[in-house]
Amino acid sequence: MAIPTSPVAPAPAPTMRQRRGTGGRRRRHRDSGEAEISGVDAQDTARSRFLRHVILCGVALVMMYPLLWMLSSSVKPDANIFTEQGLWPSEWRFENYTEGWNSLQHPFGHYLVNSAIVVSLSIVGTVVSSALAAYAFARLEFPGRKLFFGLALVTLMLPGHVLLIPQYIIFSELGWLNTYLPLVVPNFLASNAFFIFLMVQFMRALPRELDDAARIDGCGPFRIFFQIIAPLCIPAFATTAIFTFISTWNEFFSPLIYITNPDLYTVPLALRQFMDAEGQSSWGPMFAMSVVSLFPIVAFFIMGQRYLVKGIATTGLK
Repeated sequence: MAIPTSPVAPAPAPTMRQRRGTGGRRRRHRDSGEAEISGVDAQDTARSRFLRHVILCGVALVMMYPLLWMLSSSVKPDANIFTEQGLWPSEWRFENYTEGWNSLQHPFGHYLVNSAIVVSLSIVGTVVSSALAAYAFARLEFPGRKLFFGLALVTLMLPGHVLLIPQYIIFSELGWLNTYLPLVVPNFLASNAFFIFLMVQFMRALPRELDDAARIDGCGPFRIFFQIIAPLCIPAFATTAIFTFISTWNEFFSPLIYITNPDLYTVPLALRQFMDAEGQSSWGPMFAMSVVSLFPIVAFFIMGQRYLVKGIATTGLK
């Protein structure tokens, strides 16, 4: 005999409040899961960032070791410079700075002024001449523009020593030996194709509509350059000035060739006077004045650092 079964009543549908509660719980679970994942990603990102910083600091210390060694040697006696292994001096000798400043024919400030004169004129000549040449190659139309620009870039492959004898003969015939003219005048003739290329790349990125609008207003090429292009090219000019400052300040070979008068010596030639091939070299004073000669470079670089980064980033030099 079959036992009658009562029909099972269907489960009541969840109310709107219950649905909201369920959705809220699901949403909370989903949000908590996403929060856990994002927290793990944040931890990984922070860990990788910390690891990168540690590696970069280690590489920076390795690269700065020669500078630290020179700074340490500038306050050591000559007998301890090449015998002590550590950077911390066992004996401090700050007299190296006073001796180095006054031990040459002139105070060391005299040679700093000489280098400052050469560097200032070189910066002005390089920036002005390279900017004008780059403006012609980048913004003006004339026959043979691409050919001349290619020839200018070809000069980058010429070693400087190949041009040394012809240049020396020319400067000797002009009577420029023992003056700063051989070191300064070529910079006013756009002789460095690298800076021309750098500025050409920067000027090509500027919109042509600026030139067209200026021509409609009646501006000529020179007015367009000085009033529109030049103010926009300040990062490229600053990059050129920094590179020119560093290369000219540290230049040793060219002043050695063209200058024989000790009164006209620049900083690298003055530092060379501390070394004596036959007698006792003054290593401590030489390192002390080397540290002093670095201050202008560091100060100039710090002042123009933001322009340097912007200039390199916007010219495609990476």
